[in-house]
Amino acid sequence: MRTRGVAAAAVFISAVVHSSLWFDGYRDVAVIGPAFMLNAVGGVVIAILLLRWRSWVPLLLAVGFGAATLGAFAFSVTVGLFGFQETLGGVSQWIAAVSEVVAIVAGAAGARSEGYLAARHPQPAH
Repeated sequence: MRTRGVAAAAVFISAVVHSSLWFDGYRDVAVIGPAFMLNAVGGVVIAILLLRWRSWVPLLLAVGFGAATLGAFAFSVTVGLFGFQETLGGVSQWIAAVSEVVAIVAGAAGARSEGYLAARHPQPAH
């Protein structure tokens, strides 16, 4: 239960950062601007789902959200994404990146602790 709260907070923080960046001018960047707004709205929805819906689905969404957002950032810094090249370093980038790593870890840990990712032990042959 605690890991859901951590995952929800992490996803929400990433959503807030992307919303703030959208208002700070990323909204004018083709493809990236709409993606940032989608990230902001999606992050808020996932955070609410994590806290309200006791299912494996929000936990999977948190992991996917964190991985997809962090992966897109890595692409934008290294090779560019949709014609946009980002630079590494900046408070917003670090806050978002850390929160996305936390979302991945907490989402997976929540799935494990709630039994959705139960360890499978091979059955001995008779």
